Parts: sequence; structure tokens; C-alpha cells
Amino acid sequence: MEATELSQKIAHLALQKKGEDIQIFDLRQLTDVADFFVLITGGSELHVKAIADFIEDELQKEGVRLSHKEGYENLRWVLLDYIDVVVHIFRPETREYYSLERLWADAKITRVEDNVTTN
Repeated sequence: MEATELSQKIAHLALQKKGEDIQIFDLRQLTDVADFFVLITGGSELHVKAIADFIEDELQKEGVRLSHKEGYENLRWVLLDYIDVVVHIFRPETREYYSLERLWADAKITRVEDNVTTN
């Protein structure tokens, strides 16, 4: 699956689990770290876990393998690394503290909300 399609798929999977403030960062012109970041907020530790598990399980069914996972022990910030697409699932206070939106402000950012995608 191509990185653009994968980032959109992940965002829509997060919506199915009621992820909040979902944003896709297009980093292709800014860094070689990844092509896209997908940022998602979960309302509780259990919600963060449910979103992360659902994304991983659904993508695995389609043959998309997870390269690396971090933060699953404390569930304040779970990172799912799919090489070209890196998923960040935060608790609200952790997302605010690290403020990746400010750090990557030069990226093209797409908001994903209930079947609507806006730039």
C-alpha cells in the first residue's frame, strides 16, 4: 500500500474508534524520517490502546506489517511505525506538551473528521 493511501486508511481507522483531532502531516518535502505522520488523540489510556490495537489489527489483515511500536506500556503516547507512515496516538495532555504540530508546522497538514478531509 502506498504511503498516501496508508496514511488516509490509518486516519479513517482511527475515526472508526472515535479518535479525536486526527491530522495527517505530509513530511515528504521536509525530512527523510517518514513520508507522513498521523496524529490522533484518545480520551483515556484505554481509548489510546483501543485505537492502537484496532489500527494494528486491521492493517495486519491487509498484509501491512508494523515495523516498530513504542509507548504501549504507559499508553500516554503510542507510536506505530510503518516506515513511510508513523502514527502518534496521544492522551490530550501529552499531545499538548510535545506539540508536534508546532514542531512540524511547515508540513502540509490535513485534518480528518467524520468522512470529511480538509486541508
